[in-house]
Amino acid sequence: MKKLLLASAALMLAVPVITPVVAQPANPAPTIAPPPTADEMKLPRPARARGIPVALAIEGAVEANRTCLGNTYKTTAMITDSAGVPIVVISNDGAAAVTQRIAMSKVQAVLKYHMTSGEVAAKAAADPAFKAEVAANPMIDTARQGAVPIMAGSDMVGVFAVSGAPGGDKDEVCVRAGLAKIGPSVK
Repeated sequence: MKKLLLASAALMLAVPVITPVVAQPANPAPTIAPPPTADEMKLPRPARARGIPVALAIEGAVEANRTCLGNTYKTTAMITDSAGVPIVVISNDGAAAVTQRIAMSKVQAVLKYHMTSGEVAAKAAADPAFKAEVAANPMIDTARQGAVPIMAGSDMVGVFAVSGAPGGDKDEVCVRAGLAKIGPSVK
């Protein structure tokens, strides 16, 4: 019996393992924005708009992703400044790359309509003209729940979005967990 097992093991080691090659696109779609234009590269470059400190953004994004991962969702958490420029984008291991672009579309919905992206989605579901307006905006395209404004008093200082859970309602639960963690420190 030992000789048979040793012979089988030797045969397995001698057979080459063929790993399938998965074709990758030559240039995958950018997740956030295209390269800067020549005008954008001119000095002086403007500073970011008002937003929360990066350490606070990291803490909130990590908490949101931790919450989603606890529910088995591999997500991306994005926190932007008040103009929609990302402060932090953190994707859980195994999160789909497209979740970064979806999170940005949710951010754009919040910025354009001054409401949560869930409120935008609900309004689009109830109003065909509004739905067409949202669909015509290439920065949003589809209204999805999962992004909320970050408020300092009555001022919006950023947007917090999550994407990757099986439904925007579940994304928003993770956003709310992240906001609960950092909310008292937002100024």
